[in-house]
Amino acid sequence: MEYQRKKRRLNSDINVVPYIDVMLVLLIIFMATAPLVVQGVKVDLPQANAKPIANTEDSSIPLIASVKADGTYYLTVGDNPEEELSQQALTDLVRAHLILKPETAVMIKGARSVDYDHVLQLMVSLNNAGATSVGLMTDPVEGN
Repeated sequence: MEYQRKKRRLNSDINVVPYIDVMLVLLIIFMATAPLVVQGVKVDLPQANAKPIANTEDSSIPLIASVKADGTYYLTVGDNPEEELSQQALTDLVRAHLILKPETAVMIKGARSVDYDHVLQLMVSLNNAGATSVGLMTDPVEGN
């Protein structure tokens, strides 16, 4: 008796059912977590008793955007750093400076009594100007 082997035709189709299951699970996870995501401006806040930033030879002088309690803006570059700037003029100056020197640090110096809205608007302006990270200046804590 001769044994005959049945020749099966190979099936080279990809089974996509597991991939669809994974996709649906991920879709449900993203739909559940999307309302929990809060929009905001990312800020790296310094510690109150943080050590000063080390100055290296290749680091440039940081841009310091100041806001007074009445909401007036100032910038440490230009012909007259004591000149009051509009929000758009400050954004344009920072953008131009960051195009020339993109590694320049950007800092915010605000009065103690300044409204949160003024600081937030300044941070949004700096972000629109191309500043990827903004630092907040503080006075050192007495006694440390």
